[in-house]
Parts: sequence; structure tokens; C-alpha cells
Amino acid sequence: MAEILSPAGGPEQLFAAVQSGADAVYLGLKRFSARGSAVNFDEQQLKEAVSFCHQRGVKVYAAVNTMLFDGELADCAETLRILCETGVDAAIVQDPAVAELAQSCCPELELHASTQMTLHTAAGCEFARRLGYTRTVLSRELPADVIKELCKLQNMEIEIFVHGALCMSVSGQCLMSAVVGGRSANRGICAQPCRLPCSVKKGRQDHVLSLKDMSILHDLPELAEFGVDSLKIEGRMKRPEYAALSAYCAKKALAGEDYDERLLADVFSRGGFTDGYLKRRTGAEMFGTRTAEDAKTAAAAYPAIHELYRREYKRARLDIAADVRRGEPLHITATDENGLRAEFIGKVPEQAQNKPCDEAFLRKQLGKLGDTYFELGDMHCEIDDGLAVAAGELNAARRELCEKLSALREEHFSRRVDFTLDIPKPEPRERDFGEPRLRVNVCKAEQLAMLDPEDIEIAWLPLDMNEIKKAAERFPAEKLGVAMPRFTLDENSQTALLEQAKHTHIKHILCTNYAHIITAQKLGLTPHGAAGLNIANSLALKKLREFGVADAVISPEMKASQISALAPEIPIGAEGYGRLPLMLTVNCPIRAAVGCKKCTGAVYDRTGRRFPIKCSKRLGYTELLNSDLLCISDKMADFRAVDFVQIELFDESAERAAEVINMFKYQKQCTAINGETITRGLYYRGLKG
Repeated sequence: MAEILSPAGGPEQLFAAVQSGADAVYLGLKRFSARGSAVNFDEQQLKEAVSFCHQRGVKVYAAVNTMLFDGELADCAETLRILCETGVDAAIVQDPAVAELAQSCCPELELHASTQMTLHTAAGCEFARRLGYTRTVLSRELPADVIKELCKLQNMEIEIFVHGALCMSVSGQCLMSAVVGGRSANRGICAQPCRLPCSVKKGRQDHVLSLKDMSILHDLPELAEFGVDSLKIEGRMKRPEYAALSAYCAKKALAGEDYDERLLADVFSRGGFTDGYLKRRTGAEMFGTRTAEDAKTAAAAYPAIHELYRREYKRARLDIAADVRRGEPLHITATDENGLRAEFIGKVPEQAQNKPCDEAFLRKQLGKLGDTYFELGDMHCEIDDGLAVAAGELNAARRELCEKLSALREEHFSRRVDFTLDIPKPEPRERDFGEPRLRVNVCKAEQLAMLDPEDIEIAWLPLDMNEIKKAAERFPAEKLGVAMPRFTLDENSQTALLEQAKHTHIKHILCTNYAHIITAQKLGLTPHGAAGLNIANSLALKKLREFGVADAVISPEMKASQISALAPEIPIGAEGYGRLPLMLTVNCPIRAAVGCKKCTGAVYDRTGRRFPIKCSKRLGYTELLNSDLLCISDKMADFRAVDFVQIELFDESAERAAEVINMFKYQKQCTAINGETITRGLYYRGLKG
């Protein structure tokens, strides 16, 4: 049976979720959690939480799912030590560096691939399996038929989100909060600028980047039938009442029972719920905002919900055997559903003066389990005639048996594993710190028309045979590569296109998703890591080298000084020019607002800034690009530690493309052509926190 996995933003939320029927909870410590603004848990609170949960047979997963910098690797290893000694059931991980740390320090610690890894295909799940993960948390944007197919994979558990907030961007692929305000979603401190007013026409106060919360609880029986292992509820920032009610409703829905959807929406929603991604119904009906009236309704609903977690949720069955024998001490044993056994030895029963002890009396006294998570199962009694047992002694027996079994259950469900501090040390390659080579990523082959192939190390083209053939007329095949689509629901078709590209002597692919590394291996192509892999430390680069990745573009969320301090085992690159993609979305905000025929080509925030939309409609996704133009052509002296600079072209003409290449070739100051604001991105100002 699939588990109901609930959010535990703090101890109160954990208690509420467990008391309401959750089979597992996920939580974060004070650092390295993608919900850094939640209450979270310190080491002592974690120990208490794991003890509380494991006594009840509830699993505990700890999120260690932020992007790491080199200076944090030792502290992250310390976090893993705490998880190992506390006995959590698994760690939820984004950064491959954490997998490398775990493999070295605590290979028996179970790892789950966080949704921040943006895995949504069979090859993506295969990458997670080869990293050592036992479970993949899929992207939220998948329809039912794709989920069903992924559940057929061998040696990989599947977890999906079934209720809670939807980000406009695919998880792990949002830079908006980082670029706009310095607060990184990949570092756990997203400021949610997408929930602020934003429109497709300048001056309006719409919310075209704010989606409703998802809720697919009605579909839980079918999803469980597919083979989904874990049904996850989003919401570590939410109140205990939310944790309680969502777990309770999900539990009922999974059992095929009715639940109060109206009350669930009252507690937290943004104008109702959506199941658009699951049912392939994207569009305007998926968008919504949180209003003051919503908050008022929620406050009124809280008192009734407290009843859900005031009493213990019955989780364990006690089978009791009692021997009441003349001349022998009272002997009672209790066995739970796992075969764990506790024993109570009492006083020698006396001769009854009034009503003697019988089975009904024993059942009544020993069955008073209302304030525990136990419920009475079978009872077997051997009672000699005419004997008396005090009610107080039976009450003491019941308490002692429950306490002993709780201790046994805690140990039984614990996942404590050995930890040895052994942080792997990368073997950095020799670097000449010379002039970085130039690579260019184009939308159309015509953007290469005025470029000299001698100036370009690799020109990346979209996965389109017409564009590849056009580019091959000017560039030699060894200098051409394919930039893979950033999101796909049809991996097989893309693999088939790659095979065609391979026949035209294309050997390189830009891996915008971890899945592409596996695809490259299968086709005998050379994989290169794109910025969307969120690589920001030397251990992650080491891990990529083990997978045969030739080189990687470093995360644009790093400062230039941090990039220079890396100890890379493979060549590294930096984004040097272009409009950074702030969001990757499967639901186009313009199409939802006004339709494709009235496309405005951009959205505007409340300050009037224009964010262009890069449309990949044929591929099923769009990208929201930065309003400002990144350019470091006159700052190349600060980037001598990188081996290459990546130039991203969007709507630039062939003439502009040639101008950009010359700016980098001769390290000129960047000039704008349409009044754009030039930015250095985060290379100098860095991130907050």
C-alpha cells in the first residue's frame, strides 16, 4: 500500500500529521533544507521526533536538498552524521555532492532523489539509481499516463506530490527569487516573487505567475494501483491544522472514502484546487491567488480541526495472553503486529472475597488503551477459579506493557547506520588560467551565419534536424552539438532524434537535465553539463566525471570568487552572456491569460520590468527570461579560472551574434541594442544567506 507522506515544518506540525494518520513525515534540520524558512528541527528535536514516530511505525525522511558550496561540505557531512545516529529512514537529496558524501561516510544511509533534481523520465530515474538513490520524487508536472509508465521501472521507488502548493516553475529550475532578490530557491530561501502582481500587459495588476494549489486526492486509489510508493503532501511552511487535515483527508481518499474537500480548501488554497497537470488540462483554470478572505475562512476552520489530532491515531495491535494461576505470579504478555513481545510479572493472585477475576474483567482493564496508539486485538486467558486481581495492578500492567513495547518498537523501526567522517577530496586538474574559450547556444542556425568557426569551441543547436543541417553548412561537425530540451514527456522521441543527429556526425550533447547523461552514454555521445544541473561545488563535479561528463557550466548563482576557488576534476564554464532563464514552466502564462494568437511575448512585474517569454510550444514548455541582459565581456580577467564561457542567444540577429562574439574576443564593454539594462548577475553581489 502506498504511504501517505506529510510535511513536518516543525514539531507541532509533525505531531499533528502523525496523530491524524500520516504513514511517514518529511522534515528539515536548521541547514541544508529547501524550506529554510520553516521552523525545522535542531538535533535534540530530531531525536525526539524520530523516537515519537518510530514508536508508532511512522517513517521519517530528512531533507538535505539544497545546492551546496565547497565551504559547506564539512557541515553537510555533520548533518549526515546526525541523521545516521538518530536513525532517520532516508535523506532527501538534490546535490550529487551529498550522494558522494554519503557514499564515503555512510553508505548504508538510504537516499531519495529530491524533486529539486527535476527528474521526470526513465533515464532520469536511472541516473538517480546509479547515484545510489532508492526513490525518485518526480516533478509535479507529470500526467497520469507518464506516472504509470515510470512506476513500471525496476529497482526504483516512485514518489509524487498529491496535494499542496504548485510553483509556476518546474522545481529546481527557478532562478527568479535569486536573480531578482538574492534569495535562492535552490538554497532554501525562496522569497516567492511569483506570487506578487504580474501581468501580460504593462500596468495591469494580474497574477499570471501564481498557480492554484494542486489536489489529486480523488485519484489516490488509481495512483496506488499504478504502483506509486509514496503520496506526498506539500506544505512544510503551513500550520499544524493544515498538516493534520491534509493527512486525514488523504488517508480517507486512499481508502476510497469520502472526505471534506470544502474544509480542506478552507484551511489553505488559492481560490480552490487544480488537477491540471495530472489530467493534461493546463491553462487559465490552473491559476489562482491567496486572498484575505481565504485567510479569514481558514482561521474560522482551525478549531474544528484540532479534534483530528487531540487523540492518538490507532496504529498498533496488541494481542494479549494472561495467566491467572493459583500460587503463581500474575503473568501477562503483549505481542504487537511485528511479533515484538513484552512481559509483565505481577503479584500472586489471592482468593476472591467477592466477584472473582474472569476474562471480561481482564479485557476491560487491559483494553483501556484510549490514550495510546495501541488497540486491543486477540486475547487469550488462562484463569483458575476463585482468584482475584486488583484493577490497579492490571492498570499498571497495561502501562508497563505499552512502555516496554514502545521501546522495542522504536528500536525495531530505527534505521541507525554507521558513520565515519571521510570527506572525499577531489583531484583537481591542472588549469592554465588563460583566456576562456567561447561556446554559443543558439535558437536558430541562422544566428551562426556571420560567426567564424575558429572563434567558437562548440556551437549548440536545438534538437531539430533542419537547424542542425543548416548549421553544418557553415560549421564543421566536430564543433556542433545538440542542446537538449529542458523538459520532456516523450523521452523516446527525443532519443530517436538524437540518433539521427549522431548519423550526421554530431558527437556532443548539452545535458540540461540529469537524464541526458544516461541518454548520452547509451548513444555513445559526449555529455556536457548545462547550468540547469545546479552544480556549485567540487564534489558534484567529481561525481559528474564518474558519469563520463566532459565538462560543466557552473551554476550562475555562484560568485566569481567562488568559481575561482573550485577544485574541478573536469573543465568548467560560466554563463557569460544572455538573458538568464528565471523560470521553466509547463504552463505558459501568456497562453493562459490571453491565448497564443494574442501573444505579447513577455510578462511585466509590478514595477513595469519586462520579462521575455521564450516559447518552446512544440516541446511543451516555456521559459521566462530575465529582464536584464547578463554580460561579462569586460570582466574576463575575473573569470580566468573557467575553461570556457557560454553565450546564450535568444532573439539576437546574426549581426548581433557576431558583435557579441567580438565583445568577448577582445574583452570590450558590453553594449546594449534595445535599451536593455546590463547586469553582472550574481557573480559579484552573490546570494543572501
